[in-house]
Amino acid sequence: MKRILAVLTIFLTLWAGSAVAACRSDRVALRNDSATVQFNVEVAVTPRERARGLMFRESLPTRSGMLFVFDPPQPVAFWMKNTLIPLDMIFVDRTGLVTRVHEGAIPGDLTPIEGGDSVFAVLEINGGLSARYSIAPGTEMKHEIFSQGPAIWPC
Repeated sequence: MKRILAVLTIFLTLWAGSAVAACRSDRVALRNDSATVQFNVEVAVTPRERARGLMFRESLPTRSGMLFVFDPPQPVAFWMKNTLIPLDMIFVDRTGLVTRVHEGAIPGDLTPIEGGDSVFAVLEINGGLSARYSIAPGTEMKHEIFSQGPAIWPC
């Protein structure tokens, strides 16, 4: 009986630790009916970090991206000035729900890409990955930035 309790305690400790580790500042998870996928991210919170974004980078690893945070939620628009790689932009509300996806933003294009009136976060990933993983409005995002609000997929 003691051995069973010891094994159970170890299992629960490991399980709880992995659940906490799944919600980190350098990783987002997205899920929908078709897929669950994770991306390693850099987080851009300050106006300076958001203004710089992914400009001047010649490549981005496949399962990586940049997460822009706007607290409080607000209208946002992006452009591709000085951005050298095609990107998909995933706009997310305060609950972690994807509200809009802009696929295939064109490098160097100055046309504003609007995300809506109440954007809390934007995830930029390599162009084409949104379609590959069926990321669309209604997809849910998990990241520690949603832990203080009404997250639909909490940490």
